[in-house]
Amino acid sequence: MVLKQAAVQVTRWHGSQHPSIANIIQRMKEDGLRPYMWMNMANHRYGIRSHGYDKVLYVIDGTLEIVFPDLNERVILRAGDRVDIPAGVRHSTIVGKSGAKCAEAALRANARARR
Repeated sequence: MVLKQAAVQVTRWHGSQHPSIANIIQRMKEDGLRPYMWMNMANHRYGIRSHGYDKVLYVIDGTLEIVFPDLNERVILRAGDRVDIPAGVRHSTIVGKSGAKCAEAALRANARARR
């Protein structure tokens, strides 16, 4: 799924393995990323913000709804799903009803070139 702004990309989980912490972290490291993990309780909300770096986020467990107000778009991510958000793109996040555990990293220039 690609939103109206072509640079924002959502990649759904594919494959026979369940999206575990180990295989998501392995994928991120293979992409040259240095991930960190975070988790939040159900229905937690992050206000609208943007970052000075390209952000890569995988959902490990639970769901996230990411809203892109300038694009008038929203996407729901489930376990294993990945979103790539370019620097400067405004977004907010709503954690799903069962909470969420995620792995996130800044996309470095050398990793960007490999994609």
